[in-house]
Amino acid sequence: MNGQLHGQWYRGGTSKCWLFMGDEMPTDRAQIAHALTAAFGSGDDRQLNGVGGASSTTSKAAIISPSAIPGIDISYLFAQVGIGRSAVEFTSNCGNCASAVALFAIQNGLVRPTGDLTTVRMINENTRSVLAAEVATPGRTVPTDGSETIPGSTMPGIPVDVCFEGVDGTSTGELLPTGKPVETLAVGSRTVRVTGIDAGAPACFVAAADLGMTATETQAEMRLRLPELIGIRELASAAMGLTLPGEEVSPAVPKVGILGRPCDYTTTTGERIDASDYDIAVRMVSMFDPHPAIGITSAIAAARAAFVEGSLVRDLIDPDRLDPVDGHALIRLGTPVGVVACRVQVDSAGDVTRLGIRRVARRIANAAIDLPEIDLAATHPESTLPLVG
Repeated sequence: MNGQLHGQWYRGGTSKCWLFMGDEMPTDRAQIAHALTAAFGSGDDRQLNGVGGASSTTSKAAIISPSAIPGIDISYLFAQVGIGRSAVEFTSNCGNCASAVALFAIQNGLVRPTGDLTTVRMINENTRSVLAAEVATPGRTVPTDGSETIPGSTMPGIPVDVCFEGVDGTSTGELLPTGKPVETLAVGSRTVRVTGIDAGAPACFVAAADLGMTATETQAEMRLRLPELIGIRELASAAMGLTLPGEEVSPAVPKVGILGRPCDYTTTTGERIDASDYDIAVRMVSMFDPHPAIGITSAIAAARAAFVEGSLVRDLIDPDRLDPVDGHALIRLGTPVGVVACRVQVDSAGDVTRLGIRRVARRIANAAIDLPEIDLAATHPESTLPLVG
């Protein structure tokens, strides 16, 4: 039976994602995956028969519902839609898309503007992370356009500060799922040091030096090392308890990337970045390709790891950068597109309570998407997330 999805296409940060209301989608995740792969044209590596953008950062979706949890405005289920294969990953979160979700909530009347800044409190159904996004709503108006830019895009958008709260162990129950700040993995003939951390989303950071790298490599240079990095992701997934022996490893989690000390490098747009401009170099993998910038959940995990004694980030970063001023520290990450800063809030006991990154978002289109052979008769107006504290 043919069906139709009514969705809105948004840019959030350096990603693009289709956003749908919960009552537009089928009841369970298998049906949602079926609908999304049809809508995106996932079976084709160019996604020509659908609305997908044929890259990991533009083949994303979120399903949004009002929340029944006290103090939470909305819940959303994030979906990483396959490219060249009809599959959907529901195992992670996307902070870039979270900025779009917050703007969507205001533009679609789920949250009313309360002042020049409006806070949208959200819970991510994939990881159960709680996010608070501050959206610019000048004069308590619903914004339609903005003029701010971020590293990775010269195109302007509406400013959104995305903050993660209570990130420790949201997916696995442990901040350090391997039980150690640094784990050693045997990858072919190499032995590499990794920090596996669950902060906002599970991530595995590799010491670039162990791979003969600097973490300032170009996209082309990173692409040559993908087999090794994907192999490390598979080993780390088992070490972090994300997969059992014989289970297929998710291409989405753990997030995997390399870390190095600051050194001069040139961004993908030709901008020269001086070593003094940032605190740690990071290059990440997105599914099966180098990430063109950095995923926000990866940035959050890296910044959180800076405050874990013995972690690779902690050992590579200048200790002075970890001293909070007025309860905040700023961790600057050197990425392929430039410096991305993560603000870390620390309480009087030295514990990390909140991490945030500045994004921009805008609505691109409002559309009805025709679906072949999809039964959309059953819908779920309520979030399926259990009530949690």
